[in-house]
Amino acid sequence: MKHYFLKSSALLLTGLLVFSCSNPGPYVDGTYFGLSKSVYKSESFYGKVIVVVKNGHIFNVDFKIMDLGKNELFDDKYERHYAGNQTYIDQCRNDWKGVLFYPVKLKERQQIERVDAVSGATWSYNLFASSVKEAMKSASVKK
Repeated sequence: MKHYFLKSSALLLTGLLVFSCSNPGPYVDGTYFGLSKSVYKSESFYGKVIVVVKNGHIFNVDFKIMDLGKNELFDDKYERHYAGNQTYIDQCRNDWKGVLFYPVKLKERQQIERVDAVSGATWSYNLFASSVKEAMKSASVKK
């Protein structure tokens, strides 16, 4: 019985691997760029995303938030601009977690509509989602 289980498990895994390799996704292969301010039109921040599609699936996602007013990237040290304001420091930390989290989730779920905002990181989510939507306009869905 144990031998049968191992054999059938191996066959199932082989079948899944063959199916996933031969099943191209819905997107046209390429590298796509998106830039957006989302709803934050009066701020100096832009979300910038690069989405790489291979075999019709989202293969890689690079996301950054740029502060053009300060000419720097939003990163894990950005909170220094809010020294003494714990609320804003906490907000920066939450949004930084979102910057790191959202690209991973998009690769897993393959559609921006299936990526949920992290509590406390709505600002970074809005910039991410709107940038991805801009990028994916060019990745037109295969027909």
